[in-house]
Amino acid sequence: MLSFMGHEEVAVVVANRVRARRLANNFSRKTLAERTGVSEASIKRFETTGEIAFVSLLKLAFVLDALPEFDALFAPKAVVSMADITQKKRARGRG
Repeated sequence: MLSFMGHEEVAVVVANRVRARRLANNFSRKTLAERTGVSEASIKRFETTGEIAFVSLLKLAFVLDALPEFDALFAPKAVVSMADITQKKRARGRG
């Protein structure tokens, strides 16, 4: 679970997932670089350290068919009004 990790650990986990997806598609780093426009060196650095520019990550996600997974990232949360917060909950009645 990513929520129990530090940001550097999360970056490495995501990089490992990208590498696994690349290999599942039978893409070499060179092939992925050609298809995304992200340099092969950047892909190698990402896969080994987890460091990459966000735009480059989006390019990788697009080619590896993972872009829809970004849809939930920073999605707006439900708005809670002050009335909802301060409203007393009804106590259970006597039976």
